[in-house]
Amino acid sequence: MSKYLSIITPWSTLKYLDIFWVDGGMVMRDKTCCFTGHRTIPLSEMNLVTQKTEEFIKSLILNGVKYFGVGGALGYDTLAAEILFRLKSTCFGHIKIILVYPFKGYTKRWTPEQYKQYLWLLPKYDKIVCASQHPSREAYFKRNRHLVDNSGYCIAYCTKAVGGTAYTLKYAQSKGVAIFNTSDFDIRFAQ
Repeated sequence: MSKYLSIITPWSTLKYLDIFWVDGGMVMRDKTCCFTGHRTIPLSEMNLVTQKTEEFIKSLILNGVKYFGVGGALGYDTLAAEILFRLKSTCFGHIKIILVYPFKGYTKRWTPEQYKQYLWLLPKYDKIVCASQHPSREAYFKRNRHLVDNSGYCIAYCTKAVGGTAYTLKYAQSKGVAIFNTSDFDIRFAQ
């Protein structure tokens, strides 16, 4: 199995590279932010989560961040992508939005409405990266680690200390990534 991640752009065929956030040939962690969050956001929290996410994004952009990696999952990832595309089309046209998905076909259990939203967003990404050639639980972890490994910042929606989002934030903390949580949950994990 290759140590490289598959990279697919809307304009090219499959390529294998070991990095994908580049600027002048260098990985730009200090100019890159990733997102992680739960697949479900209670309706009662949606407006506040949306507002905080947008505020964090704008603040990072104004401080030089221009690359944003999202994981393509339902819920918070989709919300973050929608906010990013709106901001890119209205006032921050220079930002780059990268989709990092776990494996081909990961959307097969989605509802027709969810899949339609995915297809609507797909051509808007500046770059699309596939984390694994084979479907597996590990592919999701690989995607999340790749997002964190290439980022200096992580905006999250985390409300509990267990699950994939908490795992990703623990990993981000161990890598020294600055974390901004849109919920009031204390995300400081013991080392």
